[in-house]
This record gives sequence, structure tokens and C-alpha cells, in this order.
Amino acid sequence: MLSNSPPRRRYLTKSRFKLALSCPTKLFYAGKPTQFADTQADSTFMQALADGGFQVGELAKLMHPGGVEVTAEANADALSQTRALLQADTVTLFEAAISHGNCLVRVDILRKVGNVIDLIEVKAKSFDSRDAHAFRGKQGQLDVGMLPYLQDVAFQKHVLAMAHPEWQVRSHLMLADTARRCSVSGLNQRFKINRQPDGRHQVLVAPGTTPSSVGDSLLSVVCVDEWVDEILAGSLNTDVGELPFAQAVQHWAAHVVADNRIPARIGARCAKCEFRCDGGPLKSGFHLCWQEAEGWTREEVDRGTVLDLWNFPRKQALIEQGVLRLQDVTPVHLNLRAEGPGLSNSQRQWMQVSGTWPEGGEYHLDKVFLQDAMRDWRYPLHFIDFETARVAIPFFAGQRPYANVAFQFSHHVVEASGAVRHADQFLCLTPGVNPNVAFVRALKSALEKDEGTVFMWSPHENTTLLDLLREIESDGERVEDAPALAAFIRTLTVEKEKGRVVRAGERAMVDLCVLARKAYFHPQTKGSCSIKKVLPAVMGSSPFLRAQYGRPVYGAESGIPSLNFTDWTWWQAEGGGARNPYELLPPLFDDISKEEQNWLEAEDGALLADGGAATMAWARMQFEEVPSKRDAVEKALLRYCELDTLAMVLILESWQNGK
Repeated sequence: MLSNSPPRRRYLTKSRFKLALSCPTKLFYAGKPTQFADTQADSTFMQALADGGFQVGELAKLMHPGGVEVTAEANADALSQTRALLQADTVTLFEAAISHGNCLVRVDILRKVGNVIDLIEVKAKSFDSRDAHAFRGKQGQLDVGMLPYLQDVAFQKHVLAMAHPEWQVRSHLMLADTARRCSVSGLNQRFKINRQPDGRHQVLVAPGTTPSSVGDSLLSVVCVDEWVDEILAGSLNTDVGELPFAQAVQHWAAHVVADNRIPARIGARCAKCEFRCDGGPLKSGFHLCWQEAEGWTREEVDRGTVLDLWNFPRKQALIEQGVLRLQDVTPVHLNLRAEGPGLSNSQRQWMQVSGTWPEGGEYHLDKVFLQDAMRDWRYPLHFIDFETARVAIPFFAGQRPYANVAFQFSHHVVEASGAVRHADQFLCLTPGVNPNVAFVRALKSALEKDEGTVFMWSPHENTTLLDLLREIESDGERVEDAPALAAFIRTLTVEKEKGRVVRAGERAMVDLCVLARKAYFHPQTKGSCSIKKVLPAVMGSSPFLRAQYGRPVYGAESGIPSLNFTDWTWWQAEGGGARNPYELLPPLFDDISKEEQNWLEAEDGALLADGGAATMAWARMQFEEVPSKRDAVEKALLRYCELDTLAMVLILESWQNGK
């Protein structure tokens, strides 16, 4: 049966305006979930959950008592409800709907006193009110990190001014201020998230939560008229060239309403396109753009473009020179040269492009470089991995927004004999409990038994321990063993200022990621040194790993000790090679799709910290009403983190027994 309801009107909204700024062709792909793949379709919810965006939104409302929320979801209904509420001379609205022509915005907080309007955009972004250059750099340019937020507010101010020329609109950003400290404990636990089966969510505010109960505000309201007006008076880059702000908005809005596809312009920005998929029923906007702009087939796109070049900052320059295919990149383009011992970045890039290396074979491994590095190692070897989270609303009084929360670690040990064991682990998911001090105590207990070398993968563990050191030192009076914990952290860490080492502990952690970058290249990694890329590569190319882990010895009674696995086989054949060990584990949540999980773990796409899936799991245990899932999530997290440290062991074993 055909519907008699009129077609839903399309508007240029805040989210679509943001898309147009990054790539106007995306306007055609957005909002069509049954036609085009969108890897970020659920990322807004997930990011807000992980960093505390929902909590910040509710806290902002508490700062405006008496505010009225526009609850209608349909645009027509929301516009009607807003118009009625704005009849009052003085009113504060949450999610007010304002439209003009083909543009529509939902304003986080709109405060009206006569014709004076305060437009307040609430963001769970860290901001230091002590920083004089938070919005404008020392050279006078708008801060690149703040620019998207300022452009968002500029679009809203433009729509309000056009819809109500009689209004005097003052624009503001409300941000999480890291210069402030939380004055009450348990603040974040006053805001829980209930995610509905249809994907929508509801914020549950604890009874008795009032403006006075949340203590001193952690959010700062900053008037941004100076910078917003500068943006409004300037121009924007569009598909038809530079246009004044208002004309650019009108141009994009017309395409949205007509549902016309703006011709694609290939650029370096395409590397992070969210409308991309490698197959399946949905269309890939990324491939359509390349096919249209360059006349390539999908197969030609998949053979490799300059966008695939690892760690190469001049992709746009190559594209402008007409160098589009990966195979067309030359040593001159890469400025190919050696830089000290081990592989330089340009040498890795040339290996990726050419598929060749001096010694030949399936992969490159610099055994001399490895052996030289290993001379300074002391057995037993310790491999550690941390899972952490940073949320806008702190746990306890005295903490600042986005304080680091270390909630999990795993620890593997390798003896001089080659014996491997999963020795220790720590996990704390208890809502409202700050695990940081207990985390350091458990780590100290695990590592203080000997003076063996400690390994990490990337600087994440070093950064985390330095954050915890500062917290312990500032709260020393409340932590009985603070001096011992601080001294322990200093033995493991390296501190830098302006890129130079100013202090290095006698047992400073060795970064295996640096070793991988300097000594190892496998074409399967496409140049990446991410442990999630290196592990599958070594599993498929190492006869030693196949022989050692192709049997159910991990967690076996007379095999390799494990705290979370029993009789487990890590090397499993697939397509002539080996399965990725991470794919052997079930997802952390049964209501998170494979696409969402991939987004969380994408090394260049995820907005979360290292270990995105674990961070998300921790956040859900804190902020969602999911008590029935807690045991399953704990078991899954323990397995994932154990694999992270085992992965380091497997990679090192493959190097020691390779080539």
C-alpha cells in the first residue's frame, strides 16, 4: 500500500554542514543507510558514551534550571513546539529547532531574554581556560582543533540571524574545563545511559541530582563571537571554488534539498572517508567517487592508491601532481634515504610501494638490528599492556575533566629458557570506583620480583604511568604508600620536554613498536606497525609459531600457563595462511556490530584511546544499565587484554626464530 504522507523535507543540518566542510560529495551519501555504507553511523553514540558526552549534556542542563526541552523528534513538530515556546519574553530551551529556507539547526541551549539570544553549543571537548591560545594560535590563526566547533556555532548563528533578524544573537561554547577540579565524588555516576533496542538512548539522572548537588561547575561557557563572526565574514572552500560563508551554505543546502550529488574531487581527505566498504549489499561511496573522478574500475581502486601510503604527509601534493596509483610513486616522491640504524620511514614506504627489500623473501627482518637491541635486555622479559579511559566528568573530588583512568592490565613473562606464562592481570569495572591506585599497586607487585626488561607496544603505557604519577603525587596525603608507588613508576618511565628526554628510569620500558618500525616489514601490514597488523603477518609467515601454537597447548595442564584460556590453539589455518588470533575471540558485546567493532579498533579512524573496544566496554559498565552483562564483559575483557600481551610475545618469538 502506498503511503499518502508527504515526503520528509530535507534540510542542511548541523551534521550535514560538518560533512560538507570535509567533502561536499558526502551530502549525497549521508542519511541513506539502506543504500550506502557508513562506518560512522553509530560512532557518534559510541564516542559520546566513551568520553562522557551524554553526561556533559545533562550537566549543562543542570546549569540552566527551569529550561524546557523541545522533545519532538520530527522536524515539523519540533519547529512548531519551538515557535510556541519562544512566544515567552524570557525562556531557556534545550534542543530548540530553528529553520530558515533549507537550513535547520537544533540548538543545545537557547536562552532568550527579549530579543537578546544566547546560543550555547555544548561539547565534551577538553579546554583549558588558563590557555591564552586555546582558540587562536600564536601566529594569529584560528586553532585547528577548535575550528570545527567554531564553524558549527557559526552555522547555527547564521541560521538564527536569518530566521530572526530582530534578534541579537550571542554565541557561546560550553566545554569541559581542565583548569577546574571536581568538588564532589561520584558525579559521573549520577548520569546513566539506557540504550534502546532501536539504537536510541535515554539518559537516566539519579534522583536528587540538583544544581547544588553537583558542586562547582566543571564546564566553562566561553563567548566565541569574535571568532565566529570572523568565520561568518570569511569564505568556505566548495566544489565551485571559494564562496562567502552565506553563499556556500545556500549552495550546499540547495543540493541537499534536491538530493543532487556534487561531483567528487579526489584529495588526501578521502583516506578517512566513512562511506567505504569492501563488499556486501551496500554501495561504497569512496569507490564511486574514484570511479567517477578518474574513470577507474573498482578493481583498479583496490590495487592501491597514494592514500594507502603509510605515514606519508604529502599525499595531497602527489595527487595534485597527478600521482594517484600506489605503483606510480617513485623514490624521488618519497625522498628515499637512510636515517641511522634500522629502517627509515621512507625506506618502509618504498618497501610498501615496490614490494621488494634487499634480502628478498616473504618479508624483511633485520636480525643484526634485533640482536644489537637484545644485548641490553635482561631476563625474565616482561610484557605489559594497559587499557585506559578518559571521561569528561571525573570520578572523585579533586580530579580534573579527562583524568586518565587505568582500569586493566595484562602481564606475560618469558624466561631465559624460552618458557612463556601469563603471570598477572588486573581489571576493575566497578561503577564509581577509581582504580588508579590499586592498578599501580598490582603492577608494582607483578614487576618488582626481579629486574627483568619490561616491554610495551607504543608509548601508551609510558604516558599512562606518568599521568598516574602526577595523580599520586598530588594526592599523596590520601595514599599511604604514595612514595613507594611514585618511586616504582619513575623506574619504568621516560619523561620528555619538547621532544628531548629529561629523565629516564633505570628500568625504562622498551617500545616494541619502535623495534617493529626499524627492523621488520611484511607486505601484509602495508607499512603499519600496529600490533593488530603485525600479529596476523607473523602468524602467517612463521613456521615456529605454526609448530608451537598449532596445538592446544595454551592454557593446557602441561603447556603454557594462562589465566583465561584452557587448551587453546592460537595458530589456526585459513586460506593457505593463519587466522588472525583476534578474530578467534567473540565480540565484547552482542549488540555491537562487526562494523562498530572495526571502527573502535581502526588505528587511524577511531576517536578513542588505545584499545577502543576495551574503552567502550569500560564506559558501558560505568554509564549504562547493563548489570546482567557484567560477568560476560569481564571475561571477554580479560581474554582480549591477555591476547594483547601474548601478541607481543608471539611477535618477538617469530623474530627470534625467523629468516
